Amino acid sequence: MRTLAVATALTLTLSASPASAATTPYLPAPTGHSPVGVSTLSLVDKSRPDPWVPSVPYRELMVSVFYPATSASGPKKQYMTPLESERNLEGKDIPGLPLDVFSTVRTNAVVDARPAGRWHSLPLVVLSPGWTQPRVTLTALAEDLASRGYAVAAIDHTYENRATTFPDGHVTGCAACEVDEQPGFWEKFAQVRTRDTSFVLDSLLRSKWGALIDPQRIGMAGHSAGGAVTTQVMLADPRIRAGVDLDGSVHVPIPASGLARPFMFVGRTESNHPGQPPYDGWERDWPHLTGWKRWLMVSGTAHDSFNDLGVLAEQLGVDIGDTIDPYRALAVTRTYVNAFFDQHLRCRPQPLLAAPSPAYPEVTFAG
Repeated sequence: MRTLAVATALTLTLSASPASAATTPYLPAPTGHSPVGVSTLSLVDKSRPDPWVPSVPYRELMVSVFYPATSASGPKKQYMTPLESERNLEGKDIPGLPLDVFSTVRTNAVVDARPAGRWHSLPLVVLSPGWTQPRVTLTALAEDLASRGYAVAAIDHTYENRATTFPDGHVTGCAACEVDEQPGFWEKFAQVRTRDTSFVLDSLLRSKWGALIDPQRIGMAGHSAGGAVTTQVMLADPRIRAGVDLDGSVHVPIPASGLARPFMFVGRTESNHPGQPPYDGWERDWPHLTGWKRWLMVSGTAHDSFNDLGVLAEQLGVDIGDTIDPYRALAVTRTYVNAFFDQHLRCRPQPLLAAPSPAYPEVTFAG
């Protein structure tokens, strides 16, 4: 995981031309039939102090809930604040790229639009971002799932990314970054995200959103560290029926007792060398996935091809090391993740997941 984070940081130091940096970046429109709404929730877990900053006597989390809406009219959600953008870009040294550029990204979800779902009708997908990454980096996937009839909860895991803004205006930084070299860090990381996710589920199901969400149809997906931790969350919380790891190195193994619920790995064909991350952990865990499972690899992708940064980097003239068209990479990610949850949360068989498809020649089935 740390190797991948370093590689990402290095690619982001490559030059961006002032002309490309002057364009207004945007997220491609979702592909489903429904308009998309989004609401921002501030949640406080008073049952525990913050695990990364113990002087804070509670755990506070920011969550974005995406959902099918009745109308596409209204203000669109801001991608990042200028300060969040600056903290995510500072130190990257990209010539011609304004530090506030992520605050200008055009999104597609309407803020607090009226939900289109019926009582307990919406399957829910929880999204967990990569190490040091904010929840907004999974917005394109969240919007697409919502346009296809899912509720989506994207979680910011406080003090694990460079900037999280709360309603009262205070902004937290990455306190966990100060201890990520210590022994036992990834085990603690998995425990923290597991408790965060279960708390968010409890909070959503007890709130007004509980009237829209089907508690029997909950899945989880994540990118990088957020994908890697998904198996641990599923082991701890049986409400999560199916999971996806998008190119995340798994540091905490699945126990010998195994995980019997559906799971899918999606990663890069390049750098797929036996015994190397992320595939060393995937190889180790594969026999312990005892339910439905798939291992897919997408040719030409880089680590950030599976989140928003692939298409945004292309628009801003930044090279992340991919050779696939980034819009194609996003389309592949959206299509296969949607197919996975359609099959396992909606019981709709998906031929796309049964065998390689000529429509997606860049996707290889490793298992």
